Amino acid sequence: MRKPRDFDAELKELEDKARELKNRKVQQLGELVIATGADQLSTDELAGALVAIAETKDTSNREAWAKRGVMFFDSRSRRAAPTPERNRRSAPAQPGSAQSPASGTGSQ
Repeated sequence: MRKPRDFDAELKELEDKARELKNRKVQQLGELVIATGADQLSTDELAGALVAIAETKDTSNREAWAKRGVMFFDSRSRRAAPTPERNRRSAPAQPGSAQSPASGTGSQ
């Protein structure tokens, strides 16, 4: 006979992981707001803009915004890429390094 599974422990582990992912999502959204300079807007302005975007059904507008977003991230990664390239031997794996400088410079 097999050992019975501890469903309560497995559920708790899944809940903890879901909570961690939710916290990471909130943190990344905050970093995105700062990196784009949207932290300069009031809370009402930012919320209003996000609501308007979420309600937009016009696919051409959404595609244009998506292209602009891709260009934003491409320009950020190109500006941050030379730093890890120079320090390749001393720090081979720095996946978060491209985001950290971007979030710090966006609010200035």
